[in-house]
Amino acid sequence: MAGKTSTVTILLIFIFITVACGYSLKPGGEYIDKDIQNVFVDVFANKTSEANIENTFRTAFIDQFIQGKRFRIVDSQDRADALFKGSIDNLSSAPLSYKTTNLAAEERFTLTLSLTFEQRVNKKIIWSYPGISSIQDYLVSTDPAVTQTNKQNAFVKLSNDTAERAYRLMMSGF
Repeated sequence: MAGKTSTVTILLIFIFITVACGYSLKPGGEYIDKDIQNVFVDVFANKTSEANIENTFRTAFIDQFIQGKRFRIVDSQDRADALFKGSIDNLSSAPLSYKTTNLAAEERFTLTLSLTFEQRVNKKIIWSYPGISSIQDYLVSTDPAVTQTNKQNAFVKLSNDTAERAYRLMMSGF
């Protein structure tokens, strides 16, 4: 009798775990009005001294909206149901590690953005995140051209990673 009880108990535990593991958070933006379908990603404000970084970030966010498939990207504000706006508030770079010659071997970017998703007509804020921050490291070379390439690649990775994280937060309602 004890053998049957333990077998039934194990079977029930297995079924419970299998069913319980079926739950997953799939951020689909259910809290966002279904009438909001067309989105315009506005040019990001750049409050840093890094030229053209706003274009890299805007492109990353446009790509993220396209990948998300919940919204259609439109090419003008007047065709949009909602506007996605961003501001690059701060960008700093600091040495992360040093070579034996006391020159930087690796540097770290620290970035702070403010993001807003709002209805176009009534300006109602759907989602906002002031002060979202991200970091990205890159290698410093003795060849300035290599360092510049590494720096640009770090900006692209930083923008893509930040856009993905922000989009997931927005779609989850956080």
